[in-house]
Amino acid sequence: MTTVPSPIRLLLVDDEEAYVDVLYNRLGKRGFEVTKAYSGGEALQKMRGREFDVAVLDLKMADMDGIEVLRIIKLMDPDMQVIMLTGHGSATACRQGLELGAFDYLTKPCELDGLVAKIRAAFQKKQQLEAQ
Repeated sequence: MTTVPSPIRLLLVDDEEAYVDVLYNRLGKRGFEVTKAYSGGEALQKMRGREFDVAVLDLKMADMDGIEVLRIIKLMDPDMQVIMLTGHGSATACRQGLELGAFDYLTKPCELDGLVAKIRAAFQKKQQLEAQ
């Protein structure tokens, strides 16, 4: 008997609610188990009760800086893979995110297929880390 692989558990974090809602629907249709958070604080709260495989995290949010959220995520779950999103093209902040353990970054708006491919690659890396 073959088991169906469980969907990738994705945490989507951005303070642009309309953007999050559109991505939530589109990624859900692609088979991801998506949880949305409209702020860094809300994302960290949701992490307390659940385990996620990958986070898609906006760099610039009103309540908390994405880099600060990334730092806390990595303390809470070092194996969780984080893809940073930036609408501001801040290469310095993206490099800082990579140094702090982010998997990769994309500029907004990003192609859905590119984001899906990045999420799947991040999930593979998490599985490799957990297998070690």
